[in-house]
Parts: sequence; C-alpha cells; structure tokens
Amino acid sequence: MNRREKDEINKLPDKYRPIGAWGYLGYQILFSLPLVGFICLVIFALSDSNINRRSFARMYFLIAFLVILLFAVVITVILVTIGGDFSSILDKLPIPKG
Repeated sequence: MNRREKDEINKLPDKYRPIGAWGYLGYQILFSLPLVGFICLVIFALSDSNINRRSFARMYFLIAFLVILLFAVVITVILVTIGGDFSSILDKLPIPKG
C-alpha cells in the first residue's frame, strides 16, 4: 500500500475504516468464545460504529446458524434412519461391560 492510499484511509471516518487481516482474526477468535463471544457478536452485529465489523459479525452469525441448522438436520436424518432404535448404536460403542 502506498502513501496516498494510507492517507485516503486515514481521512475516512471511523465508521468506514477497513479492518486489517489481524483484526478479522482477532474478531473470529473473540466470537468463538462461548458466552462472551456471543454477547460481542450480537452487539457488533447491531452496532453502527464500524460497518465492516458489523458486516463481519452478521456473516459470522449467519454461518454459525447455518452450521447448527445443518448439524440438526444431519442428526435428525440419522435418528429417523435408525428408527429411534439406539441399541444398534450402543452395540457398536466400545463400552466395557462388567
């Protein structure tokens, strides 16, 4: 990035300033924390202080929702396929009997 581009970025209001790669990595680590991350995710997704951070939080929330939905569908398909009979699954587990 040359000097002119850096000057243009510095002239932008905080609301429109881009986030660097390390910033995205930090936000991703923050959002992956169980309770604090979810609270920050909701706050940043609804915040208007930085549009790039808000968009990233919304994207992260959407992907997390889709992963949970896909996981629920897979579990449901597995349960419907075995007909609710868990004995076939339990027989295959290496549980010591004694």
